[in-house]
Formats: sequence, C-alpha cells, structure tokens
Amino acid sequence: MPAPSSTTSSLLAPLVVSGLSVGYPDRSVLTGVDLLAQPGRRIGLVGENGAGKSTLLRAVAGRLPSRARTSGSITAPGDLVLLGQEPPFRDRATVADVLAMTLAPLRDAVAEVERSAAEVGTPEGDAAYERALELALAHDAWDADRRASLAAARLGLDDLDPARPVGTLSGGQRTRLALATIMTTRPTCLLLDEPTNHLDDDAIEVLTGFLADLPGVVVLASHDRVLLDDVCTDLVDLDAGELGTDGNGGRRFGGGWTAYEVARADARRRWEQTYAEQQEEIARLRDATRIGTGAIAHNRPPTDNDKFIYFGKGQKVAKALSRRKADAQRRLEVAEREQVRKPPAPLRFRGALTARAAGRLVQVRDLEVAGRLRVARLDLAAGEHLLLTGPNGSGKSTLLGVLSGRVTPSSGTAVVAARTVRELTQDPQPTDPSRSALATYDAAVRALPDAPPLRELGLLHPRDHRTPVGSLSVGQRRRLGLAVAIAAAPDLLLLDEPTNHVSLALAGELEEALATAPGGVLLASHDRWLRRRWEGPELGLTSW
Repeated sequence: MPAPSSTTSSLLAPLVVSGLSVGYPDRSVLTGVDLLAQPGRRIGLVGENGAGKSTLLRAVAGRLPSRARTSGSITAPGDLVLLGQEPPFRDRATVADVLAMTLAPLRDAVAEVERSAAEVGTPEGDAAYERALELALAHDAWDADRRASLAAARLGLDDLDPARPVGTLSGGQRTRLALATIMTTRPTCLLLDEPTNHLDDDAIEVLTGFLADLPGVVVLASHDRVLLDDVCTDLVDLDAGELGTDGNGGRRFGGGWTAYEVARADARRRWEQTYAEQQEEIARLRDATRIGTGAIAHNRPPTDNDKFIYFGKGQKVAKALSRRKADAQRRLEVAEREQVRKPPAPLRFRGALTARAAGRLVQVRDLEVAGRLRVARLDLAAGEHLLLTGPNGSGKSTLLGVLSGRVTPSSGTAVVAARTVRELTQDPQPTDPSRSALATYDAAVRALPDAPPLRELGLLHPRDHRTPVGSLSVGQRRRLGLAVAIAAAPDLLLLDEPTNHVSLALAGELEEALATAPGGVLLASHDRWLRRRWEGPELGLTSW
C-alpha cells in the first residue's frame, strides 16, 4: 500500500493520524493507531521497547524505509520537523555550516516579505504578501539571528569552534546543536525521539522551557520520566494492553508519567481480573452445554402405577434440557467471541548485574586524557556502587573507556584489579546487523562456561530472539548489549547511560537491581529520576 501522507498548509493546524498500520516483510510494528495532536498540546509516546514509538514518528515525518508497508491516513502541518535519536547532520559539516543552513530559510522568509511588499495592491501581490508575512510571523523570522545566538549560548555551544566538524562532537554536543536549530526555527509541528538522551541538566532545563512555550504541536517519544512529568499534557501508550488506559481500549491519558504509572498498574489489574472472570464464565457455560437429565430430574425412579406419568415428565425434562443446552451454547459462543485475550506475562528483568567480588577493584591516581578528562583520585571496592555525574564534555564516558581498556590515558594511573570487567557503552554497534539477536548473544557468550540462556534474563522478548539485530529498535539493541555484559557475571560493571532508550519499566527494574548488585558498579547517567533516588556515593566531573 502507498505510504499515508497528507499535509495541510495551515501553520497552527493539528496533527491527525487515523488507522495507521506499519509493517515489514517479517513483522508488524503498528496496527490501527489513531492520534490527534492539537496545537498547544505536548503528547508523550510511551510503551515497551519495540512498541513502535520511533516508527510512528518516522511515519508522520515520511521517513520510513522503502520496504515498509503502510495503511491509514496522516494529516500534518507542512512545517514539520523530526529530531531523531541521531541528529541529521553530515559528519563533515561544520558547526557554522549547520547554523547557516538553519538560518537560511528564515532569512529567505524576511526577504520574501520585503519583496512581495512591493507588489501589494494587486490580487496576486496581496495574496503573496499575506502568505509570506504569515510564515515569517509564525517563525518570528526577524528575530532569528538573535535567537540562534541566544540558543547557542544557553546550550553551551558558544565556546565551540565554528569550524569544528560535527563528526568530532560528543553525543551531547550534537544533540545540543540540533536543539539550537529547532529553537531558532520554532516549527509548528515538532516530533522528538528521545530528546534528552546525552543531555546534561542545564540543557534539559533549556529544552523543557522551550517546549512549554512552543505554540504548535509537540509529539515526543521519551524514557525520561521527569520530562514526561514536566512537559507532557497527555501520554499515548502504544503498549496499553487489551483494555487500554480507560477500560475501553483507549490509549490516551491526560497527565504526566507519575500519575499514569498508577493508572497503568490499575489498567493491568482490571485486564487480569476481567480475563479471570470471563474464563470462569466460559468454563461454567461449557459445563452447562454438557449437562445431563440427572441434573434436572434426579433420584426419582418411577413406580409401577406412575410409569406413564413419568414418561410424560421425562419428555418435558428432555425438552427443558435441550433448551438449556441451546441457551448455554448461544451464550458460550458470545462469551468466547467477546473474551479479552490472555494478559501476556510482562517482560521482567531476572538477571544479576554482577557477581560477588572481594578487595579493591579500581584505583585511579592523577589520571588525564588530554583534552577530555582529569581525575585526581578514585577508589572502588567490591560491593561499592559509584555514580558519575557532570555536564556534557566532562569525561564520564572517557573514564569508563579507560577502565574498560578502550581508551589509553595520557598520564597518571588507572589500576583495575577486577577479574572480569564488562562495559555497556551508550551506542553499542552490532558487528553483523543481519544476524539474529539470539545468534548474536550466543556468539558473544560462547566462551563463557556458565552463561545463562538469553530467555532467562528477561531482557528481550522471545518473539524478538529471531529478529536480525539491525531490525531491532535502539532500545532492544541496548537490552541485548546489557544481556551480553551481565552474562559474563562481571565483578566490575561499567554502565554508560543505562536507562537511555530502554522502556520505563526496565529502567525501574535496573534501578532495583543496582541496589542489590554484590560486585562493583560505575554508573554514568544524566537520568534525573535515577539520580534523585540514588543513595550511594557520587563523583562529579567537571568540563575540561
């Protein structure tokens, strides 16, 4: 089927998605999704990894791969911008190139107003001037240059060399550069996929204020629980279950994550209770279709003088029995037709993050990686868990890379005494995207004598085990990377933004597992929800 695509020229128009289904030759991703996003509403998409949040955003933006098969309809404002999980800048482009490309259409809009103003007085000139003025006013185009400078300063980009290639920037710097572009252009329909990944607190505060003030449509997919609370007016759960969020199959919830977490748990209990009650009724009706005459006229043998009467009564009993069976069969057919599906067992993390260890695992003294990291002292003993904090560019990922052996220090010492060290990087890349998730896991743990089967860890749903790694969502690939890391039973586990991309349910389960991990853990995270609940020691790094 052709891709559903339709736009409207009205600048502050709603986004309307009706009956959207998206599938690929090997799987279905979305089925019959409806979404109405009015200007001024900020809608958060939530759901398990692989539920289709990124797919929905790409479908609305017309960015699905050619092999995708879609049906349904999408009506979206023409001024639509999608900021995906990886900012769409060429690695060779410079910071100055990106900002110049951002400002170019706004400067053109101002020039068009001035050009068409000279033609006012004719029907064509009046219409052209009105269109140009509406566009320029909607984007506050006259203030674009000042807004671009202000956005760069607020996001900490003003210290970047304008000639620096984008490919040399950190993940946080690339994301902040992308945010500076949308803060400059102020699109009337903004789609965001995990916008706070890689961002520090200051940048998230800037983003939060910008989204709250944006007059158009905002739809974002995020696992940032604080952002969902602070920004979203509504949540749409693409994995809401049989009864939905409202008991009638609806996916939409008015409010943020904290309130929805309670409502979602209630919805799951209602689904389980409804299923149990329906199964009891179906079992009762099935028994009723098998009832015998003894259940109607039992323990009443006829006498010699009453055989004729008993025979007549027997005929009546048979007719009554037939009616009761037919009624039970009709009711059984309706009950079976209308029964809700069985609630699937929720995917729950069941692994242990680390093995037990003893002694000092890490000792760092006067460590330096030129231009990236300075750490005067760090000690980590078995059983200790340390949270690394600091702004973008302070070297958190670099420190983890030194301890895992990926990064060579310029000076100082980093002694790692742990027997087994594993690292979960921010963006683990598969060596063979065509290999299935299960085959990838098995190959990675083949040399480990006691590695648990992938299905036992509760990180990746069994239905996804045969899926090529390249077809998994970013969150599912993160789950697979975590499975490989903990399969080795490390006594030192290095986690770089472990809650990025993963579902909100798994993020909570990881936090619980961290609290009881018996080995050593170094965790780098910008996750405000996690950090607010962290009870262990912290090491704050500062920018170079």
